Amino acid sequence: MYLAVDIGGTKTLVACFDDKGAVTKQAKFLTNTSYDTFIDELGKQLKSFGDIDYRAATVAAPGKIDHEHGRGLAFGNLPWRNVPIQADVEKLINAPVIVENDAKVAGLSEALLVINEFKKVLYITIGTGIGTGIIINGVIDPNFADSEGGHMLLEHEGKFQSWESFASGKTIFQKYGKQAADIADPAAWKAISHNIAVGLIDLIATLQPDVIIIGGGVGAHFDKFKEPLTTELKQYEMPLVPIPPIRGAQRAEEAVIYGCYELAKERYGHAAG
Repeated sequence: MYLAVDIGGTKTLVACFDDKGAVTKQAKFLTNTSYDTFIDELGKQLKSFGDIDYRAATVAAPGKIDHEHGRGLAFGNLPWRNVPIQADVEKLINAPVIVENDAKVAGLSEALLVINEFKKVLYITIGTGIGTGIIINGVIDPNFADSEGGHMLLEHEGKFQSWESFASGKTIFQKYGKQAADIADPAAWKAISHNIAVGLIDLIATLQPDVIIIGGGVGAHFDKFKEPLTTELKQYEMPLVPIPPIRGAQRAEEAVIYGCYELAKERYGHAAG
């Protein structure tokens, strides 16, 4: 069995997968702002699953990761700093644990679904913040393991601001008083699409991806803004900067948990079990 842990800023999703990628158990609980309390609650949740022989686990965290030591260095919406996630979860399950950024893990999941069509995938998750991942030939590109596209500084309303500060789901809610699911006004989606496109075009010019996949809470409603976003991006297209296909994530709000499974299987699936 493989364990997947998706740590969110407010909630954490835990799931067990069998060797064929089917979810056998899952649960969700509030993410405590105290790291020690969080680990205690995770341990209680795992005990409730029963006696499971885990082959490996992946923990997806919303922040900057020390991959060599399996530590979470900083988190977007949590006060945790330099916490030993890998070692603590390994104690809980007595199996190897991988710690990875949540956007990279989600990107892996979505890239594997289209690997027969596209080899270089740029994944964008738009939720509370904005995260990015580059997946090449079904592998998280180590050259961009620490990239934080949502924190690019872009000119907006006459001053430089981080991209996620004016294009994230949190900002959309603050401006319109509604979640993406409840926004139906075409004019609102046009404005939202413009703010998303401003950051996307810089990433396209730099990375030249084969496809862009958009996930997260906002990406789950891609059909609402696919057309205005494509129109916005086409305004910036140049011969040396072609606009690639843009798609909504197939598992927009579950991509992280499935990516956790895929990464654990990729690293440890060869083991007997």
